[in-house]
Amino acid sequence: MNLLDILSPDCIKAPLVATDKQAVIRELVELLGKAGKVPDTKPLNDAVWQRECTKTTGIGLGLAIPHGKCAGMANLAMAIGRPASPMDFGSIDGQPVRLVVLLASPPDKTNDHIQALARVSRMILVESFREKIYAAASAEEIFALVKSQERPG
Repeated sequence: MNLLDILSPDCIKAPLVATDKQAVIRELVELLGKAGKVPDTKPLNDAVWQRECTKTTGIGLGLAIPHGKCAGMANLAMAIGRPASPMDFGSIDGQPVRLVVLLASPPDKTNDHIQALARVSRMILVESFREKIYAAASAEEIFALVKSQERPG
């Protein structure tokens, strides 16, 4: 799984305007909609929020990966947002979130969905990468950092 296949610079926002979990999800879903990655944002927003209400996607180390499946999508899509300041996301380690990576996929792409979640999780485990991406001041800088960890496919 190469994240560059599902992430484009126009799907990254730093800093986010939103300051709470539900608004962050909505803001990132809207980015995917504006980029033409999802035909209708409402079902995706509902799916991601419903999943978030079931169990937090704040996985620790300052990262949250809200995700959901949505009919009508052709391929996986990813949006990344950096909150203006660390925010509560109900993370399993109790720490505030410094980066939110939203993953959206068609219902029939379960394997790709799981691979993308795993790839993001592995990248964040690299402390030097984590520190750089949490300090990134712009969408361009975040994209360049992700690109530095991936080989073009």
